[in-house]
Amino acid sequence: MTPIRILMAKAGLDGHDRGIKVIVRALRDNGMEVIYLGLHQTPETIVRAAQQEDADAIGISVLSGAHLTIFEKTLALLKERNIEHIPVIGGGVIPQDDAAELERMGVRKVFSPGAPIREIIACIRALKTQ
Repeated sequence: MTPIRILMAKAGLDGHDRGIKVIVRALRDNGMEVIYLGLHQTPETIVRAAQQEDADAIGISVLSGAHLTIFEKTLALLKERNIEHIPVIGGGVIPQDDAAELERMGVRKVFSPGAPIREIIACIRALKTQ
């Protein structure tokens, strides 16, 4: 069985990456192949890398408050490139109302700080089977 390939990125001007690094390590420790793009990524670089890396899923962390714009643009680019089948999950300091809006837009799941890592892993594994 091939491992799940997930592309992870910090989007926007946010420079706080401790949380995503913990998640990246946990995903790797649980058998996933993680492509971590690092800080200050744009929707364009995220989508391009996901396509080039043949990612099974995309995880984006945003703490800067630009989450609605970043996710909307990412989802639009996925559709534009005919790869909207790649599911997107998100995390960060995102108000509940905005998280609900992101999920209405097509983000599969939004995790808040402190979300149990086992829930994130289970979510990603479930996305692979959908």
